[in-house]
Amino acid sequence: MEANMKRYSIKCKADRIEFFDIIDETSTEYRIRHTQIAEGVEKVSEESMTRDLFEMCLKTGYIFEMEAAGATPA
Repeated sequence: MEANMKRYSIKCKADRIEFFDIIDETSTEYRIRHTQIAEGVEKVSEESMTRDLFEMCLKTGYIFEMEAAGATPA
């Protein structure tokens, strides 16, 4: 992961791990790399997220910035 990218954990079921890295941004949206891990299977996709949705998810606690960059949520 690049040093300037931030990683955010996503609230999900206990048997899953979900997080995303911000890989690019514009004035209205973020480009993210979304990673899902369930039953040992990892799925990675690139998606867009509006800044408004990002801020709402952050304020409600649905997502939170991870402490150590490059770390995978437990």
